[in-house]
Amino acid sequence: ASTDSNPTLRKIQGEMAPKMAVHSDNIQLNSALFSRIDSLYQQRQQLGLSAEEIRLIEVYHQRFIMAGAKLTDQQKAQIRLLNEEQSTLTNEFSQRLLRLTKEIAVVVDSEEELAGLSVNELRAAKADASAQGLDGKYLLSITNTTRQPVLAKLENRELRQRVWQASSTRGMSGDNETASLVSRLAQLRAERAALLGYDSWADYTLAPQMAKTPEAVYEMFGSMVPAVVANTEKEAADIQMMINKTGADFTLAPWDWAFYAEKVRKEKYDLDAASIKPYFEFNRVLEDGVFFTLEKLYGVTFKPRLDLPVYHKDVKAYEMFDVDGSSMAIFYADHFAREGKRGGAWMSAFVTQSTLLNSKPVVVNVMNIKKAPEGQPTYVSYDEVTTMFHEMGHGTHGMFSKVTYPSLSGTAVTRDFVEFPSTFEEDWAAHPEVLANYAKHYQTGEMIPDELLQKLLKSRSFNQGFDTLEYMAAALVDLEWHSLPADAPLQDVPQFEAAALKKHGVDIAAVPPRYKSTYFAHAFPGGYSASYYAYMWSEILAADAFAYVQTQGGLNREIGMKYRKTIREVGNSVPPMEAYKAFRGQEPTTEALLKRRGLN
Repeated sequence: ASTDSNPTLRKIQGEMAPKMAVHSDNIQLNSALFSRIDSLYQQRQQLGLSAEEIRLIEVYHQRFIMAGAKLTDQQKAQIRLLNEEQSTLTNEFSQRLLRLTKEIAVVVDSEEELAGLSVNELRAAKADASAQGLDGKYLLSITNTTRQPVLAKLENRELRQRVWQASSTRGMSGDNETASLVSRLAQLRAERAALLGYDSWADYTLAPQMAKTPEAVYEMFGSMVPAVVANTEKEAADIQMMINKTGADFTLAPWDWAFYAEKVRKEKYDLDAASIKPYFEFNRVLEDGVFFTLEKLYGVTFKPRLDLPVYHKDVKAYEMFDVDGSSMAIFYADHFAREGKRGGAWMSAFVTQSTLLNSKPVVVNVMNIKKAPEGQPTYVSYDEVTTMFHEMGHGTHGMFSKVTYPSLSGTAVTRDFVEFPSTFEEDWAAHPEVLANYAKHYQTGEMIPDELLQKLLKSRSFNQGFDTLEYMAAALVDLEWHSLPADAPLQDVPQFEAAALKKHGVDIAAVPPRYKSTYFAHAFPGGYSASYYAYMWSEILAADAFAYVQTQGGLNREIGMKYRKTIREVGNSVPPMEAYKAFRGQEPTTEALLKRRGLN
């Protein structure tokens, strides 16, 4: 329903979500079943089992205990009620967000108001309006984050403010408000954690993760806040100077940041994002960038499978082959935005790899790239380029898997490890050899000029204060919501957010959180409650690993295969830190991360 929603599917999803939660509880709260698992767990070292079989028993044992298998019958009944309500509310949250996407789109009366947009973007906005019965007008869709890509281009400040307010206030009122759901979900989760013997949902959630405790995450962020805030304040000062230089007389506001940051970027690096786009045509990026990198590192190749069914005409199917020519997986590419599709980008598995079941993986990468009108090339921003590499990191995590049991396969790892392979893949997008292969002008086929390439590479650390701060702000708000004790009352959402940001010293007015609570899909309806920090935790691993790979010759098959075998193929059959140390030879440090973000 996330990729191709309609009223019928949404109705079915709403009916099935609580039933699936009950079904899951019936399994994980089954005393007789847990007794058998516990018996195996107690004897696991004496049964002559393989390392993967022992790992499977340990994972299931922990999973059942954390679901409430050791609780009394009365406590289990309470857990069931809480789980059912949570399932109902998270489904309702998702449905409201989907409806909000359509509801809050900004209608613009004239082309003049849209100064700054390209011809293709104007055509798309006009077509979107016509599709909604708004002939003669223009429609600006709102993406899932607070910051909107279009804000970097719109010259009209009043319209920028309208777009930003539509984005940042969504879910606060109206038929599709989500603020009440945020507060109740936080309360529900705290109550569930208390029943299971934890001080908070964050304590419960992080116990099986690499981080282990909320305190470890707060410490990680706390160590970075001074450098991040200092960089952000410097960036804000540069942007205010640019505003003043243009003759404007106003103080930098959130809706101004992207527009004037682009001017600062152009002045500092003479880098105009619009001039770069013709070098990033979608098909070239996918086939000559993403696929090229995978072949160089891991020996795999992709071939289109036009004979396979697809669920939408914009989706394309590929078969992935190993270096010896054997078939490994089916990959679906679903990169373009459309009505009824949830915002954002993600990877899903239709079929999970398992030698026990003799099943090969079938995975999909989903994005929301604005497709150009028929007959026109679809250009992607550099951010979208890195997202394509990122999501394929998830995709290959699933497709490279070589384990026995499906529950340990592919991306079935801890949340603060699962983003490591995807973030690691991102950095190849900027590798000179990779860029030279895909960054070619759509019309002339000429490679991106070296001068432009060097400016692009140098500009990668630009605006990193903002980017890091908006992410940290969202992650800290998520963790604060889920650190509430079970006896905490329902919270006022704006007040709670403001207090959380101030507490951690990340309350800069011009840099709001990447997601505010009312549209924070990761933390509330999604699977990342108390876990949004995991992206940066994983980035520490990714930056450290990528830096190590460069010392081993960079883009080459030998180090790529070592990484594939020790990280991508093992799934959750090996504890994450053990897998990392098998590849790297040591635990990671934050040094490479700070350098990667230009914060050292």
